[in-house]
Amino acid sequence: MTTPRYVLFFLLLISLPGLRASASADALVATTGMIGDVAENVVGDRAKVTTLLGSGIDPHLYKPTRTDIGVLSNAELVLANGLLLEGKMTDALDRLRSAGRSVIAVAERIPRDRLLAPPEFAGHFDPHVWMDPTLWAVVAETIRDAAMERFPAHAATFRSQADDYVRKLADLDRYVSSSMNSIPENARVLVTAHDAFSYFGRRYHLEVVGIQGISTESEAGVKDVERIVAMLVDRKIPAVFVESTVPQKSVEALIEGARARGHHVRIGGELFSDAMGRRGTYEGTYIGMIDHNATLIARALGGSAPAAGFQGKLALTNDHQK
Repeated sequence: MTTPRYVLFFLLLISLPGLRASASADALVATTGMIGDVAENVVGDRAKVTTLLGSGIDPHLYKPTRTDIGVLSNAELVLANGLLLEGKMTDALDRLRSAGRSVIAVAERIPRDRLLAPPEFAGHFDPHVWMDPTLWAVVAETIRDAAMERFPAHAATFRSQADDYVRKLADLDRYVSSSMNSIPENARVLVTAHDAFSYFGRRYHLEVVGIQGISTESEAGVKDVERIVAMLVDRKIPAVFVESTVPQKSVEALIEGARARGHHVRIGGELFSDAMGRRGTYEGTYIGMIDHNATLIARALGGSAPAAGFQGKLALTNDHQK
């Protein structure tokens, strides 16, 4: 029996790697918005990028759905943070890797001597590497290399777009450095809901105090709150910060504790820690996320930074910016 021509055409289509990749429903899948945003800047319109975790979702606690597993399984390339950031998704990513799928843990490609290994994190590295734009530039290059290997026909485009993006990250880094340097020396203390800003603090010379630990699965104790309250009062710290992915009750406890001891501390604003802002907004990009955080921190702690940020794109929604 003669095989119908339309069947032969279909077999030809699925036998061509280039056409298979371009027709893929989800060519690249990123676990977090920060990774997805870099991937979109690197690959442009040459491959579709899908991000699993959106605004306001905590990757430490997120449990992948059956739909998520299907999306990951069908991807040409999976880009994860690694360093245990994805928490409950880590096992699923490991299974995909064992099954021969292309899974890249981008933060784990950063040289070990540039990673932080806090003693309280049981011998593991701090996964919040995106808080340092110079480390995120390394991640951009890792994503570039992975995309070039997977889609070699577009290698020149990926290289050019990655170079352009890395230059933008260098501009961002200079702005953040200038803004943080404007904060008075005695106020250079960043108090947040959980310990997600250590790389930011190391890069820009701020002391960072998180009420919870590196993972939001940890709980803050009464002694932790009392210790931080005493520090706020003794050093006359003017502001503390809440986070978009973490309940703010622990931060409110600090404010009440300081008030009871005669020191007024205000909420300096909401920082983006483990997720970016709403998709489609400037704050919903990696550069916008860091710009927002740096501008907010500088202005709340007595430094100077333009209200609309270094690109003039920030939404003026915080009380201290009005």
